[in-house]
Amino acid sequence: MNFLALSAVNTSFSSTCNTNCMSDYVPQRVVALQPSVTVILRDLDRLHCLVACTKYCVDVWPEVRRKTEIVAVSWTAQSQQILKVHPDLVIAAVPYQEKAMAEILKSGARFLGLAPKSLADIYGDIAAIAGIMAAREGGLRVIEKMRGAIEAMRQRTRHLSKPRVFCEEWGKPVIASQPWVAELVQAAGGEFIGKPGAQTDAAAVEAGSPEVLIAAWCGAGDRVPLDKIMRRRSWENTPAVRNSRVYCIRDEYLNTPAPTLVSGLHALAAAIHPEVFPQADGLRCINSAP
Repeated sequence: MNFLALSAVNTSFSSTCNTNCMSDYVPQRVVALQPSVTVILRDLDRLHCLVACTKYCVDVWPEVRRKTEIVAVSWTAQSQQILKVHPDLVIAAVPYQEKAMAEILKSGARFLGLAPKSLADIYGDIAAIAGIMAAREGGLRVIEKMRGAIEAMRQRTRHLSKPRVFCEEWGKPVIASQPWVAELVQAAGGEFIGKPGAQTDAAAVEAGSPEVLIAAWCGAGDRVPLDKIMRRRSWENTPAVRNSRVYCIRDEYLNTPAPTLVSGLHALAAAIHPEVFPQADGLRCINSAP
């Protein structure tokens, strides 16, 4: 489920107020508990409202380290860290755990929780944050730019072959990438095999005869040990391994449900159709040094 109720309430209420009244309800001190939130605030030109974020946000946007406190992510949120910066809005996103949710709520700040699954959900989350941050027009521009880039890629690949692609967000256990990644794979000219977001195993992936294998492990950056996992899983006879079509894509390019996914889209296209698309930022082949 995507938690948009808080934004909807604030946007509806704000529409009944004049400009001066509305400004009283726009958050000025925001805590971001996932990198996607920080990226969206950046693209909405609202980073000046960010008072705390996570170390993973810094990985995506290093500049924020100089301006904000570092706090735990949504999965391990701590109320004392949140209270320390006196926020008027906390924005978090999956994954959560029950204890962390209780810690977030204990802070007493307004809370917007996001749980996107599809690209449509991500566009809705951008709109929700834009609404609550009084940046509606900016939100529309960000969404249209992202949608336009994905549609342009879809048009470029529509007449190309559709290699079978397995993309994973975690390696032990093997977990397939999220549904929005499956949509990006399709836009980049591939056929996503397996159930997006679900746990699977090496044998099931091998049975799908993947022609392209992609690892984008959460928190691993671009440091996934491709050679090691191919040997450990005995995938030597898959078309992907035989043809050296095994890749790593930077974690934040596929696992951050935000406009950074456009960079992941270009990396996917270069992996799936290297004969058409040039080497992309954030993409590493199995024969390349980590």
